[in-house]
Amino acid sequence: MIWFTKYTSDALGFMGKSTMMEHLDIQITEVGDDYLSGSMPVDHRTIQPAGLLHGGASVVLAETLGSIAANLVVDPERFTCVGLDINANHLRAVKSGRVIGTARPVHIGATTHVWSIEIKDERGRMVCISRLTMAILQRKGKELEKYL
Repeated sequence: MIWFTKYTSDALGFMGKSTMMEHLDIQITEVGDDYLSGSMPVDHRTIQPAGLLHGGASVVLAETLGSIAANLVVDPERFTCVGLDINANHLRAVKSGRVIGTARPVHIGATTHVWSIEIKDERGRMVCISRLTMAILQRKGKELEKYL
């Protein structure tokens, strides 16, 4: 298990309160030994004018899952993780249903993490592949505020 402590998807529900997660109905669905999964609807909040899943919404799902995962790996009393870089390749259009993203670590280092996030449709077909780099910042009271 890569997590700092054992987590369940139910226990992580609080993280989405009053955030973009809540607005887009992003839900954490599974916490495995080395991955985190979540889903997001393809609806009026997440489509572009042509009625297809907006690429930006896929990136929001990817960064949400990768960011949560990175923060679950570190000691929250000593560190916080923030996004440094993200890229995404959009591979398949989706018109309805939910998409499911799974974040897995590529590299877990002392100052950076790299996460790979695969987003699939309900039939298991790849919709988007994303890579997220996270900066690991040490909590030092007010010193951390200059980054936030």
